[in-house]
Amino acid sequence: MLKHRVVVTGMGAVTALGYELDAFWNNLIQGKSGVSLVEAFDVSEYPTRIAASVKDFNPEDYVDRKEARKMDRFVQFAVAAATNALKDSGLQIGEDADPDRVGVMIGSGIGGLGTWEDQHDVLVQKGPKRVSPFFIPMMIANMASGHVSILFGAKGPNSTAVTACATGTHSIGDSYKLIQRGDADVMICGGAEATIRPMGMAGFCSMRAMSTRNDEPEKASRPFDSERDGFVMGEGSGIMILESLEHAQKRGAKIYGEVIGYGLSADAHHMTEPDPNGPERCMKMAIRDAGIDPAEVDYINAHGTSTPVGDRSETIAIKNAFGDHAYKLAVSSTKSMTGHLLGAAGGVEAVICALTLNNGKIPPTINLEHPDPECDLDYVPNVAREADVKVAMSNSFGFGGHNATLILKKFEA
Repeated sequence: MLKHRVVVTGMGAVTALGYELDAFWNNLIQGKSGVSLVEAFDVSEYPTRIAASVKDFNPEDYVDRKEARKMDRFVQFAVAAATNALKDSGLQIGEDADPDRVGVMIGSGIGGLGTWEDQHDVLVQKGPKRVSPFFIPMMIANMASGHVSILFGAKGPNSTAVTACATGTHSIGDSYKLIQRGDADVMICGGAEATIRPMGMAGFCSMRAMSTRNDEPEKASRPFDSERDGFVMGEGSGIMILESLEHAQKRGAKIYGEVIGYGLSADAHHMTEPDPNGPERCMKMAIRDAGIDPAEVDYINAHGTSTPVGDRSETIAIKNAFGDHAYKLAVSSTKSMTGHLLGAAGGVEAVICALTLNNGKIPPTINLEHPDPECDLDYVPNVAREADVKVAMSNSFGFGGHNATLILKKFEA
């Protein structure tokens, strides 16, 4: 069967480090942190009072007020990132692309948590007749894909992955496969999340999964550092426009890079605790799918959440997957700056990998001041590094034992 080559032609990211691609990238390379005290609600009684919040975001910059009010915040983020990605790609659906051949796959790990909270308050305080008729269509996780397809007239394959923190990577990987096998010419894909809410914060605090370094927010997310004490929640969206190479070249599109490999696996181990064997199998599957030698991988954007168990587990998995080459790789966790965007993390980090291929710079792992002896790889500590990265890997691992890995390559005609 003919396998179409799949390339990246547009990207958009909405994060605590900015909404515009250039500003976002510059902040990453400068090693800036997007973490600060939570201001959206009272966190005085929470053990964790910090997050990487998206500030000064106005959904009406992307859709009119009436439509924006029908969207949960995670959908608003997805619409904004998709709008920017399509603009970046120069693609006009209906002119440059057959709407029936343009699909959407934007996932969310949790979906409309804010809408759920707000409408539950209405139910308790005012009764069932006052619950909004938009409650269900605002809350369900597939609505990012739904709204984006409606707004832009994309009538091709449309679906939603919900695999916790692996969601964004699964969405891009599954979209890559749809184009590769000829079921679509273009896919708008990635992840979106908006869980910096009272229930979201309370739930993760109860798990003791988040950092409590409230007095130094910008230093709280510190992957692979021996003094790390948990992850920092982020929010936003990361979206890619994928196209078959033939389709992109026919319309003269600029190309950021090529998606060449995708792996997915399960730990089959524990609800929340990672097992290094799962990510190892996932990375090896992506390498096989790409048809490359492990030694060809130059850079890994790690899942690297800043949890004690997770960072050690990923380090072991990388060593097992790459052998001696693990010590020659550059590995960094950009969650040290963006926070952990949960279901949107993989989308944002795939965008970062493509930008790394194009700009010849590897973003750092900031706050790596006291290296964990058990995490002994090259994590590009604190300062960005110039490097000719030809092949980049992005890892995402989620609760339930879900693992996903993407491999991107610098484009060669």
